[in-house]
Amino acid sequence: MGKEILNIACPHCGSPANFDIIRQIYRCSSCGQKVEIEDARQEKIAFQQEQRQRIKKSAASFSMSTTSCTGCGATLVFAKNEPVSNCAFCGRSLVRKDYVYDKKLPQNIIPFALTKEEAVTLLKKWCEQNQKRAEAKHLLQKAAHVQGYYLPYEMVRGPVRCAVWKKGETKRFNADGYVKDSFVNCSSQLNNLLLDNMEPFDTEQLKEFDFSYVAGQRVKIGDIDEKDVQNRLNDETAENYRSGMEKIWRTRAIELSARVDPVVKIPVLLPVYYIADGDVNVAVNGQTGKVSVRAEKDSSFISVPWWLSGSFVLILVCAVIYLAVWSSGFSREETWGIIGIVALFFLIVFTAMFSDSSSNGFHKITYRDIFSTGTQTYSRKQGRLVLNEEIVKRKIEAPVFKEVLDGKERAVTYTFRSLKRITGMALISIAVMFFPVILAPIILVLFTHGFDFSRIYIGGSAVWFCITVPTVPIIFIRYSIQFLYDSPLIYTIAENGKKKRYRRKSEVKAKDVFHILLRALFSFPLCLATWFALAILVLTIYFTAFGA
Repeated sequence: MGKEILNIACPHCGSPANFDIIRQIYRCSSCGQKVEIEDARQEKIAFQQEQRQRIKKSAASFSMSTTSCTGCGATLVFAKNEPVSNCAFCGRSLVRKDYVYDKKLPQNIIPFALTKEEAVTLLKKWCEQNQKRAEAKHLLQKAAHVQGYYLPYEMVRGPVRCAVWKKGETKRFNADGYVKDSFVNCSSQLNNLLLDNMEPFDTEQLKEFDFSYVAGQRVKIGDIDEKDVQNRLNDETAENYRSGMEKIWRTRAIELSARVDPVVKIPVLLPVYYIADGDVNVAVNGQTGKVSVRAEKDSSFISVPWWLSGSFVLILVCAVIYLAVWSSGFSREETWGIIGIVALFFLIVFTAMFSDSSSNGFHKITYRDIFSTGTQTYSRKQGRLVLNEEIVKRKIEAPVFKEVLDGKERAVTYTFRSLKRITGMALISIAVMFFPVILAPIILVLFTHGFDFSRIYIGGSAVWFCITVPTVPIIFIRYSIQFLYDSPLIYTIAENGKKKRYRRKSEVKAKDVFHILLRALFSFPLCLATWFALAILVLTIYFTAFGA
């Protein structure tokens, strides 16, 4: 029994039960019987207890030793007579003693498929392909010192609940997902990003743990607690979902959180060739041969302050206003005077809108690159190491959003930003600002039975421009963009995967609209503002149509 431990078996017929993300339940692929999440979890816990007892008994048959690092606290299990001097992870001295069974020792294992010589060859190949990098030059000198380790991981299967929202917005969208064979590093000494970039592993080779597999290799014991393992699992799951969510939101400015509820949680040993020597940090996947190298030096970039974005928008808005005012017949001096007033107004508004105390200047952001051999992997066939024709991929199932539509919960997807939606909002904003100019020709045709464009006096809309030009862009920038992310287009997903646009039934009734109009027209003091706005609009349209 190896990878079978991962499967959820139907209690009625024994066939594998697959997880239904939409209904959040396991369902037998043969007889259709449901398997509750908690029932599946308890069945795996009982099996693991039996596994632990079996391994404890077999430990007495093998001659093993352990060492504990006096510096970083790493604990290794290795062959009794193997010479060990210093810790491979921090270089400190090691305290050696006879091996006593540790309950933290994993119960399953993916055996090494690469020999040390093959791992050295792949490292040197990476160095040849990246010879301009300083890491490649140093790694060539260290490659022969690579050491094989079985590193502690937890392999997890279980449902996921995640939440996504646009930065700066409050509305959250929840989605359900499923983690299938996600590996979580359980060692505090090793660089998690470095190890993450040498994945994935092929779980088809998962075996029950036996000490014979670790002969000639060193085994590292896990040393982080369950809370840290869960946090790593949640963070890695969120990052795995991020690229897909960014495509839906059409922006990288999103916040994402994920919470995994493990049903199957198996401690496993994974094969890794590792070097941690000063600035040289490299990991080679001992099953697939994928190489992961950590940069020796930090990289950095300069983050753009908020006021630079605000300044760009301010200049753009002022340019539009300048053209509109100057074309209305104002002199150049009058136009610049109006621009100055409007620019001051917008400066105050944009300062409030774009201000972010965390990025109010140019900041240097520092990070450390991780290089890898990409999707290229190897496997052993007839004793030879050959390139895989198929790409070994992470088993990530896309999360499913759900909405209650017409009293029924349904699987959906969203469209937030699109060219059509943004263009429509921009056109509405322009139409509002130039409403009297647009309506004036219609008035001319109705009342003069003809149309003479020379009679249109754009200067008659000056008051309307003074009111709408400062306010409409602000409303568009702030509230229209917020509307995009708060009220996305909804598409239902059928069982065959087809999408269909869902249109909500209008909750606004004619009676409600009539009451709002009555209140706006006759409720004091609101009616004063309403009648004043109507008077300005009527006069503006009249002067624009008949002012010349």
